[in-house]
Amino acid sequence: MGTKARASAPARRTGNVIRDSALGRVPETVDEIIALNGAVWQSTLVSPTLLEVVRLRNARTVNCVFCKSVRYEVARNDGLTEERVQLIDGNYQDSSLSEREKLAIALADCYLGFPAGVPPQLAQRLQAEFSVAEIAALLVALMSFNFTSRTAVSIGGMPEEPLPIMLLPVSVTTT
Repeated sequence: MGTKARASAPARRTGNVIRDSALGRVPETVDEIIALNGAVWQSTLVSPTLLEVVRLRNARTVNCVFCKSVRYEVARNDGLTEERVQLIDGNYQDSSLSEREKLAIALADCYLGFPAGVPPQLAQRLQAEFSVAEIAALLVALMSFNFTSRTAVSIGGMPEEPLPIMLLPVSVTTT
């Protein structure tokens, strides 16, 4: 696909990064997208750090330039530093990330690669570390992150070059 935008963002800015993206061109659905994002961040059973880890793994996999540059304040406040963010790469298994973070990345990789293909050994490790409800919360969050980032990339208009890191409050994408 070319690099030219196939749908531009609305001219009117609201301060909500989802509403102000090309997704805002479909106002009859954007409220539900924002509500889903709010539920993912505000009603979750897992820590903001784990949400941010799977969100960033998704952003790197999908190559959403904007998503890769965003950091949510709640994850920072929960202890996720930029040094730890850099560990969410191909060598994450040998990194100093926590076991829960490593398993969340492995789950994200399964979802992003072949959703029905969680190897039995990984399934056992996930079930030993997370409750069924926590696994479901991670997967719903990942589904939401993947949906919005893939849509953003597909619509076009992404910058060619990496953006500086942007620290955002959750409220910027949930209200």
